[in-house]
Amino acid sequence: MGTAISWTNETWNPVTGCSRVSEGCRHCYAERLSLKFGWSKKPWTAANAAENVICHPERLRKVYSFKPGARVFVNSMSDLFHPLVPDEFIAEVFKAMNDTPDVIYQILTKRPERAALWTGPWAPNIWQGASIEDARVLHRVEALRACQAWTLFLSCEPLIGPLTGLDLTRIDWVIVGGESGPGYRPMDHAWARAIRDECAKHSVAFFFKQSAAPITERG
Repeated sequence: MGTAISWTNETWNPVTGCSRVSEGCRHCYAERLSLKFGWSKKPWTAANAAENVICHPERLRKVYSFKPGARVFVNSMSDLFHPLVPDEFIAEVFKAMNDTPDVIYQILTKRPERAALWTGPWAPNIWQGASIEDARVLHRVEALRACQAWTLFLSCEPLIGPLTGLDLTRIDWVIVGGESGPGYRPMDHAWARAIRDECAKHSVAFFFKQSAAPITERG
């Protein structure tokens, strides 16, 4: 089954549930869907994390159904490097990814410090990304750079502020998108253009996913 997420082909959720860590989590689509459909019973707060974060070992075999060349977003409904995901289970996820080298796995985290400590093995088909919503979390980029993954990327979504001082050293790809859903926060197109220009300057691939600019800025 495919996905509506435009920068990937499939999603795979060996872990579900998470807990909020920064302003980018305020209107989390995964939390909203989980509460709507009853996959989580309680809001994704730190106090509820032990109940909400669930590992699904029965989903590990799904990797063998992906078509060669597919791009797979790992844990679109969670964070593989959440502190409540045991090292032993992360190792099983990595084994599944390493067993299928003809599939590209795109892991995205708001906790790149843990990803940086993970020894893998990081095969070339395993990409590691970090979510960067505004300048307050630019430290995540530095943490990501220490990761052993062959390919590193940033998801600047939801972009809720300028990323002044963004350093793209070792970064291979940048995704930019505005916030969506109820109560979304507007995105100034100037913020996105500045990131695009920085990517062009350093020959980093750039993908613009969606706008959340005020209507007066669109056209």
